[in-house]
Amino acid sequence: MEEEAKNFFKAWLVVFASLSYSYFIASKIPKGILRFISLLPIFYLFFLLPLSIYRPIPNIILSGFITWIANSRLLLYSFNLGPLSSNQSHSSFLRFIFFGAFPIKVKENTSNDQKDGLVNSYNKVLPLNFWSKIIIFVILEAIYKYNKSMIILCCLMYLFIDIVFGVCDLIVESTLGLELESPSDEPYLSTSLQNFWGRRWNRIISDTLRHTVYLPVKSTAVKFVGRRWASLSGVMASFVVSGLMHELIYYNVTRVTPTWEVTWFFVLHGVCVVLEMVVKRSLGQKWRLHWAISGPLTVGLVMGTGFWLFFPQLMRNHVDVKATEDIMCLGNYFKEIIMKIKNEFVIY
Repeated sequence: MEEEAKNFFKAWLVVFASLSYSYFIASKIPKGILRFISLLPIFYLFFLLPLSIYRPIPNIILSGFITWIANSRLLLYSFNLGPLSSNQSHSSFLRFIFFGAFPIKVKENTSNDQKDGLVNSYNKVLPLNFWSKIIIFVILEAIYKYNKSMIILCCLMYLFIDIVFGVCDLIVESTLGLELESPSDEPYLSTSLQNFWGRRWNRIISDTLRHTVYLPVKSTAVKFVGRRWASLSGVMASFVVSGLMHELIYYNVTRVTPTWEVTWFFVLHGVCVVLEMVVKRSLGQKWRLHWAISGPLTVGLVMGTGFWLFFPQLMRNHVDVKATEDIMCLGNYFKEIIMKIKNEFVIY
């Protein structure tokens, strides 16, 4: 475990050095294909970094943060777009490092009114803060150790993402004083698949896919299929790319031959979202299920297909058990630190 911690620390040193190169050197190269070529070694490095880690938790963090989000933002940066571009206000080296390495997004000033019959996103039904999520996560982890329920695993994944992203938010907010978007918005209240994937679940990844896949595909497809169908092409392409990226993360964590289950999970949901959009456009406001019906149907569909295609590969390769071991080791590490600090206070 100590060797893994060293490798994880070394990986982040590589990330820091790579982003420093991107800020100080690649930024001097004209935007476009030339800057993209100058960043190709960084793309390759970020793609390989998770292969130096074998434990699931640090590997998932590196794969998600660096291989996916950081590479996506550097791709946009090649054309002076996205959160790393020089167009951003208060651009600085520290800001560049944070937005390159962390899954964060500056909160927009415009209100995000939820559609589909729900209240505004600021009116939380279960107003869980960062610390309450940690407490619930610890309790569920203890239960999962004795009861390997997929429902508990689903809740743990939601809380894990919110907690890890929340740690990044705390660091950046306290350092740069920025107000950041929350990583999710009560996904259990989703009233449609479009609402779930687009506005409530893992909003940072949704934003990343929107700018790197959806908008480019849509702008290209509109020339061939027209504006009406171009957006559907962008949505489907986003789900396919998301599936492939999740498949890559699964491979990094398990190191076994891909089964493509998780890819099919996202392809299936892409098809369902496209069908949902077509139905909504056809029927408009004339026919719409009440949120009390559409909500459970949406969450039930996500969890049911997740139990079928998303989680089995993780459980077959005991990633859930190894992740629990990682969290327990981390907990013991912090416990030792607290005890040392406590003993020092007693001595003095």
